[in-house]
Amino acid sequence: MEEQEVVSGENKALRSLNADVETHVNFINQSKQSARAWWLDYSGHPVSYGDIRTDGLLRMDTFLTHPWVFRASRNGAKLLANQQDVYMPTAATEYEEDGKPKFLNVVIATPVYSLQECCLMLIRNLVEEEDYGRLDIPESLKTDLRQQPDLLKELGLINRLRIGVLT
Repeated sequence: MEEQEVVSGENKALRSLNADVETHVNFINQSKQSARAWWLDYSGHPVSYGDIRTDGLLRMDTFLTHPWVFRASRNGAKLLANQQDVYMPTAATEYEEDGKPKFLNVVIATPVYSLQECCLMLIRNLVEEEDYGRLDIPESLKTDLRQQPDLLKELGLINRLRIGVLT
């Protein structure tokens, strides 16, 4: 059984497990916006490691069982790390001449958002929240507009998917 897998649903929450095997990564932001790096601690709580500007880099010493997620700094929209919602570090496979492991590059990028997600983000940028009710759009879209991206809710959904509560 792999170290990230755990038997009980209670312990299967996405979280850091241990600090046994160190690895080194370069988080490279190739999205067109600042990205906020979030490490999930030993309880599964997100801990911000700050923002990475567009085309910027965050060098990080981390561990194999430490999950990372990334969100747009401005609006909390989901970003991908090496095309994944959650990045789980991997072991170094290449080494410098002095024997030290090379930093692994992890690319932060914008996912393909649905047309609805794109429209909601655009409206949120252009219209003040108190004016959503005055828009001539269906009530269901007004409700969607009021539901801002929420990292904790998204992590809860990911955890429910991991333990098989949602199919």
